[in-house]
Amino acid sequence: MSAGRGSYLSVTWTDEVTGREGYLVVDRLIRGLASGGLRMRDGCTVEEVRGLAEAMTRKEALNYTPGARYIPLGGAKGGIDCDPRSDEAQGMLTRYLVAMGPYLERVWATGEDLGLTQTMIDRAVADAGLESSIQALDPYLDDPDRAKARLAAGFAVTVDGVGLDTLVGGYGVAAAALVALDQLDRPRAATRAFIQGFGSMGGATARYLVKAGVAVVGVSDADGVIANPDGLDVEHLLRHRDHLGAIDRSALGAADTQLPRDAWLDVDAELLVPAAVSYAIDAVDADRVRAGLVVEAANLPVTPPAEAALTARGVTIVPDVVANSATNSWWWWTLFGDIGPTADEAFARIDTAMGDLVGRLFDRSAKDGTTLRAAAHAIAEENHADLVERWGRRRPADLG
Repeated sequence: MSAGRGSYLSVTWTDEVTGREGYLVVDRLIRGLASGGLRMRDGCTVEEVRGLAEAMTRKEALNYTPGARYIPLGGAKGGIDCDPRSDEAQGMLTRYLVAMGPYLERVWATGEDLGLTQTMIDRAVADAGLESSIQALDPYLDDPDRAKARLAAGFAVTVDGVGLDTLVGGYGVAAAALVALDQLDRPRAATRAFIQGFGSMGGATARYLVKAGVAVVGVSDADGVIANPDGLDVEHLLRHRDHLGAIDRSALGAADTQLPRDAWLDVDAELLVPAAVSYAIDAVDADRVRAGLVVEAANLPVTPPAEAALTARGVTIVPDVVANSATNSWWWWTLFGDIGPTADEAFARIDTAMGDLVGRLFDRSAKDGTTLRAAAHAIAEENHADLVERWGRRRPADLG
């Protein structure tokens, strides 16, 4: 998985109706399979999708547990250049899935990502005449119907009225942040957090940080920043956001203040969680980061030049391939039967996985004298090599 090694497959598709493009990048294969979500956003590029596919390869490999039923896959990613709120979105999504049908049938298992919900994907899958967005995995399941019923049961679970599937990602980010705070000997009760983005990932991260005793002093959405130095009432804000994470400003508390959207790095906090878009912190923005710990909930939110500048200042960054991996892992743990479709089993498994993985990152980083990201990449390289040696890259011949 070294830089510049090239992807296994890259497909660019042009929609005959809108003229816009969609992309699929399969970075690597294990047993002929790759996993990675499908995103939709205005301005999505093949370069963005390629970077995300490479990250998925690492994310899968990092969650390798020998002896588990879930054997990690290769990495892939899909992307569609379209505003998901536009009238064109659902139709373009369906046409994209029709075009990518041969890959979905045999190679690529996908699900919701930025701009898309699983409900939107499932509707488009049905309209495209496909069985499911994960049907490529069917030959590897002991009982596909039972496995998919188990996953469907997991999606049906709610916690305080919120779907488990929208909570596990943010729960994992919060768990990673808490382990990192412990590793850095920073008391939770003395830690203030800022969350950029208040959708499913950012909202759940905020919820579970507060439950662990961390004060969330600021959040941002598409309309700007909401801050309170004494801590926001996160549960109240969650009850007054829409499905895209926008907060109803009429519901703010008397002590809550509003700031412009570009002021999200100006709020004093020891923990910063970028949970919105990629490349949110560049080399210029790095000088404005006040936190000593950054935990990447979004994919690729810190650019390499920014990371170099932050590292030079002593800022610790828990990389996205670790921090936001719980959603992907929860899908496969549940599908393959490593856990049952309950919130208790999901959260317990995430706590265990994040405790182990983030702990190993700090140990490896200290041993090698590198950043946590470099440590994550090294562990992923080793795990990926082991997966290839044990399971191979190609689909077994007896499966056709």
